[in-house]
Amino acid sequence: MICGLFHDPRGFLMRTMPITVTAVTALLLLTACGGEGGGDGAKDGAKDDAKQKSAACSSATVSMEAGPASEAPAAGDTGEVPVNLVNEGAACVLDGFPGASLVVGDEPVALAPAEGATAQKLTLAEGASVSFTISYVRGPEGAAGSLAVESLRVGLPGDSATRDFPWSYGPVAVGEGTDAAADASVGAFQRTGD
Repeated sequence: MICGLFHDPRGFLMRTMPITVTAVTALLLLTACGGEGGGDGAKDGAKDDAKQKSAACSSATVSMEAGPASEAPAAGDTGEVPVNLVNEGAACVLDGFPGASLVVGDEPVALAPAEGATAQKLTLAEGASVSFTISYVRGPEGAAGSLAVESLRVGLPGDSATRDFPWSYGPVAVGEGTDAAADASVGAFQRTGD
């Protein structure tokens, strides 16, 4: 027995042993849970939230290119114009559909989202790329049921700036039941590249 080996008339060892075991156990638990230097969980969580809350993408830092298109060859046929974007700045967020209009004269004709398309929230790292597609039905040349489109106007969600691209894909048919809306739509953002 330990008591037989040492003389401890006041019971010092019996009182200090449980305190020592408790202190060592607490130290081990703190070391295991603390990670690198422990840290304040609330502060660490705030840092993670800040990283996840990137600003909306801006046309000032996102390059855009329209085409090459799969042009509709004749009236009534469907064509597609891809628009490719590359983030050249800090990480940013695309939240919603791209803004897209066909410009006829001085008037932009806003395009509705493609049927069945779902808007997404995408975070773009620097150098990341996405694309979306403008689908349209070609209209007859010079007819009342066609829009003589001059350019495609594109904007990013959360950014008021826009960019115009020349439209060389023929007239666009007027949508059914309308007198000004184009028979065209804009698709959702899709990731491209690696």
